Amino acid sequence: MLPEWQRGEFTISSDNLFLQIETIHKFLSEESYWAKERTREQTQKAIENSLSFGVYKGEKQIGFARVVTDYATFAYIGDVFILESFRGQGLSKWLMETIVNHPDLQNLRRWILATRDAHELYEKFGFRELKAPERWMEKAAPNAY
Repeated sequence: MLPEWQRGEFTISSDNLFLQIETIHKFLSEESYWAKERTREQTQKAIENSLSFGVYKGEKQIGFARVVTDYATFAYIGDVFILESFRGQGLSKWLMETIVNHPDLQNLRRWILATRDAHELYEKFGFRELKAPERWMEKAAPNAY
């Protein structure tokens, strides 16, 4: 069994067997600003190729995040969310704390993420604006956020 973290009535697990793909895809395609056009198949494939974290209250999935990583030098955090009715309880902070402290993600050279509105949350975990934006390039789809 993969690691689990418990806090009161909530659990975080990195076991993909517990992930509720319909809940994840529904949030991403209907409520997020970054994945509205993502298909269920794309959501499934992204999860299969990432280290994923589900947040649960009992057996109900209420949050999610995934990390795309080589486990040696680099990690990209994406698709982070807590369902609206469970926000304000510190769950997103606990989720980020769990991710950055995960034993398989230590000593990486670089972590990145993209956000439109959660800078304050991520700054608590050491994220800052790009140190050298002139070194970074991207090839983005026309509809990328």
